[in-house]
Amino acid sequence: MDIRFSGKESAFSSLINKVKKVMSELILSIDQGTTSSRAIVFDTKGNPLKIAQMEFEQFFPDTGWVEHDPEEIWSTTQKVVKKVISQAGEIAAIGITNQRETTVVWNRETGVPLYKAIVWQDGRTSGLCVKLKQQGYEETIKQKTGLVLDPYFSATKIGWILDHVDGARALAEQGKLAFGTIDSFLIWRLTDGRVHATDATNASRTSLFNIHTQAWDEELLNIFNVPVSMLPEVKDSAADFGVTTMQAIGYELPICGVAGDQQAASIGQCCFEPGMTKSTYGTGGFAMMNTGSIPISSSSGLLTTVGYRLNGKTSYALEGSIFIAGAAVQWLRDKLKIIETASETEAFARGLKSNEGVYLVPAFVGLGAPYWNPDARGTIFGLTRDSGPEHFARAALESICYQTHDLIQAMTNDTSDKIAMIKVDGGMVNNKWMCQMLADILQIEIQLPVITETTALGAAYLAGLQAGLFESTEALSSMWQKESQYNSSMDSELRNKLLGDWKKAVSCVGIMSETGP
Repeated sequence: MDIRFSGKESAFSSLINKVKKVMSELILSIDQGTTSSRAIVFDTKGNPLKIAQMEFEQFFPDTGWVEHDPEEIWSTTQKVVKKVISQAGEIAAIGITNQRETTVVWNRETGVPLYKAIVWQDGRTSGLCVKLKQQGYEETIKQKTGLVLDPYFSATKIGWILDHVDGARALAEQGKLAFGTIDSFLIWRLTDGRVHATDATNASRTSLFNIHTQAWDEELLNIFNVPVSMLPEVKDSAADFGVTTMQAIGYELPICGVAGDQQAASIGQCCFEPGMTKSTYGTGGFAMMNTGSIPISSSSGLLTTVGYRLNGKTSYALEGSIFIAGAAVQWLRDKLKIIETASETEAFARGLKSNEGVYLVPAFVGLGAPYWNPDARGTIFGLTRDSGPEHFARAALESICYQTHDLIQAMTNDTSDKIAMIKVDGGMVNNKWMCQMLADILQIEIQLPVITETTALGAAYLAGLQAGLFESTEALSSMWQKESQYNSSMDSELRNKLLGDWKKAVSCVGIMSETGP
């Protein structure tokens, strides 16, 4: 369905209108991810012109806990933004895409975070989720939010901060605290606290947002004990999110588009029609299918979520989340130290004629869809005295393909539709061996785009729609180009054996759910 953009929301200052009239047709995307902050300048053909990137520290204070320093996220974002703007010149608009679910709570008066950002991968609230399930809230939460009851989402993370930081709940009840996913936190800082807002895609990942009414839900707020005063205003994905200040980045520029990273990647891949599917491989892996104006409730362990909201019209999606994808390769590099660069895994995998029975279940922070077991932990099977670095590398790559198979099988079960083609993106698709293995295991055509920076590109597309640089989603779709494709060439008997052994490995760690494949 083509969405022509009217840019309705324009009750903003004359400064925004003035900036939008600048002749520049360059768009700045802020891509704030799980391991790094990036800024990319695109032209209106979707070409990335300038890129700056800075990694930041990961904190693991306890088993299954993952944290970031919000101030470091902000400082790295500031630096990369200033760098690319100084190189590119005039910018027409800014788009933001971000790691989703990651939770920040800060003081409205000082702007200072009360605690580190609790990352989407963090599983510390698994006990609370069990308690809420026992109290009978699981079905209500799923019906209203499309989400399972899991530590992955923001609501229980907010509650943890309020209950574990001295005085936090009292301040929240007094209306002195603000909550935000990373997009909201960045918007607050970029506008010097003038705007506290998010978009519908990020709101839909909190467990507090009713995806049917498109509003914060009072019953959900009561279940999770979160004061409504903490929450940001929810806007369309292409909307006016305020103007950056000179103090923040040295430039006054309109923020015109916001979307969570996986929704932004789907937009960057131009998945605007029902049935179109993309899969992104970064720190985690995320498969998303556009289901149009109908939110399909999953019976297979998938999530129903907001794909995007434009001109007040919501497009929904089915999504499956793999918590550990590229993070498994980082583990090989940083912890096991058996590789120096991610690219080495391809040569290792090619160097083996088979996996020789070695399987990695990378449940380092639990398992996501379709298993949803936050207490599972990583396990490797089939090691012999002949097993070496190449076996670990191949097992890590194969695990991503097997998990994707489980997600796509779940999507097929939920929709009764056979997926003929998947658009893939993310840093890991540079690994040609993995892409071929993915096609072999899925038995589905895999397509890679010419422009691979799809997450940042999606944010740029949203900002460009709001700023009037793009006329419609149809115009965006006309620009998408295929760079390469992979088709299955694996013998079906071998494929079935590999998948059978994978399922045995998963079942051995006791995390096969009733809704699993």
